[in-house]
Amino acid sequence: MDTTQDILKELAKNKILFITVYTWAITQTLKVLTGVVREKKFNFRWLIGTGGMPSSHAATVSGMATAVGLSVGFDSAMFVVALVFAIIVIFDAQGVRRASGKQAEVLNKMLDDIYWKKHIQEDRLKELLGHTPVEVLVGIASGIIFALLLWRAYYGG
Repeated sequence: MDTTQDILKELAKNKILFITVYTWAITQTLKVLTGVVREKKFNFRWLIGTGGMPSSHAATVSGMATAVGLSVGFDSAMFVVALVFAIIVIFDAQGVRRASGKQAEVLNKMLDDIYWKKHIQEDRLKELLGHTPVEVLVGIASGIIFALLLWRAYYGG
């Protein structure tokens, strides 16, 4: 039976995990830098929050699917599973969560109206939940590019 230390050693050698984690870290760093350039200040929420340019959700799952394809072949069942998973996550990042954000925006306007007319205080809902199509497309492209570059740099081809 493998010990925890043996399992951690095996995980550290996992090419797909390595590329997936590094793709996420690079993209999340780019998201923070983009926010700093745009807003001229640092906001910790950019590091751990949802939304923003580029989509780290889209980049991470695109990078993972690309790494799976490079590792076991783009005609394998494992790549198809990774690709379908990526499509579902990307759809959620752009579609479902974005729609939820728009609903939160409308509800916040209603709360503002109620508050100013009847003096009722309620907590505001988070409006930036999802990504725009451009953020998702840039995330997909960066995920694939980072996975290819990392694969080539570390695994030679």
